[in-house]
Amino acid sequence: MFSRLKNFDWILFFAVLFLCAMGLAAIYSVALSQQDTEFFNFKKQLASLVVGIILIFAIAISNYRLLKNYRRLIYLVGLILLVGVLFFGQTIRGTTGWYSLGPINFQPVELAKICLLVLMASYLSERSGVHFRFRHLVSISFLGGIYVILVMLQPDLGSAMILFFLWLALLFFGNVQKKYIVLILLALILFAVIGWSFALQDYQRERVLTFLDPGRDPLGQGYNVTQAVIAVGSGGLFGRGLGFGSQSQLKFLPESQTDFIFAVIAEELGLVGIALMMALFAIIFWRLVKIATRAGDDFSLFLVLGVTVFIFIQIGINIAMNLGWFPVTGITLPFLSYGASSLLIFLMLVGIAESVAAHETPAVSQIRKK
Repeated sequence: MFSRLKNFDWILFFAVLFLCAMGLAAIYSVALSQQDTEFFNFKKQLASLVVGIILIFAIAISNYRLLKNYRRLIYLVGLILLVGVLFFGQTIRGTTGWYSLGPINFQPVELAKICLLVLMASYLSERSGVHFRFRHLVSISFLGGIYVILVMLQPDLGSAMILFFLWLALLFFGNVQKKYIVLILLALILFAVIGWSFALQDYQRERVLTFLDPGRDPLGQGYNVTQAVIAVGSGGLFGRGLGFGSQSQLKFLPESQTDFIFAVIAEELGLVGIALMMALFAIIFWRLVKIATRAGDDFSLFLVLGVTVFIFIQIGINIAMNLGWFPVTGITLPFLSYGASSLLIFLMLVGIAESVAAHETPAVSQIRKK
């Protein structure tokens, strides 16, 4: 079983590990200015990283193809968790999206993202060699839409967007006719209009309006974005140094360990730190694409593409949010932001990609290329 690790992608693993180390350094730095004298968040994140590394290797040596066999059960588990959290979940900052398990808060929507990914990869792989008909689009839209609606009811706009864009991106990779793509875009416009009028909460509409004009509420909804932009701009080339960022250390920057950890890194490590972070992300995408191109079957291909798209979308939204280019949605920065649920899920995604790489054989790869 451990012989599978001979194909393990160590470059991908160490790129992820270095990113997590950067995140731990930023979390430790922020903790210096807070009442957290025991560095509880730092220790909790470190423990999550250790568990996540174990999960990476455990998943890598396991047969990822079993995910396809149990796709219905996996989807159902995600569905039950999303329904249950609406009734039994803990409300934090206006969102009922956490299960409280003693000292640990588990956010089921993070796991639901993997559940939807497995379903989409299975569904598209089974229809990659046939004509993708309208009934197929309706079916997968219904299944994905249930997840999105349940997350919107929490309400968690950011995670709902991740689920939707993951679903949409994988459809584009699938065998979907152009007329259906146009239909999806029209439905997206209609959904946006209806969502603005009936689904979005007042504070979510205010976030969008403040995004368009941060000056409309500089001390309220626009405060976070304004302080994040200031933090990013004040870092300069080499930054102020870990523990010396004025925005994070003087507590001007809210949610500095989660939503705005990018701003903390930019202020304390400067352009050099951000360049290093982006280089590590680039290495991760390079390795994921390499694994995808060597995939021996369509399910493996769609699965790794889904992992790549998932990470890419979340990185893009978080960084755009920190730069004031996107509304504040509570989306974490993969591998860096504080949060056990988020970190473990992203490390599990890496484990799935590593499993595809570990189970790939040169012979199968050559057959696919031909």
